[in-house]
Amino acid sequence: MDFGKVLFFVFACFMVVSMVAGAPEPRWKGWKKIEKIGQHIRDGIIKAGPAVAVVGQTQGIIKGR
Repeated sequence: MDFGKVLFFVFACFMVVSMVAGAPEPRWKGWKKIEKIGQHIRDGIIKAGPAVAVVGQTQGIIKGR
């Protein structure tokens, strides 16, 4: 690769990151809502873990394992 192209790419990435970091906070907080939904899903999976284990054990007993 040409050194000039690599240098231009690094400079362009730096400019994009600096613009995004300096941007004002958007009014629509959709990412916060999506993050909260993900946390609820994660918590539900954690709470359902013991129940799923019990169902697996009973199926194993029924099948004769």
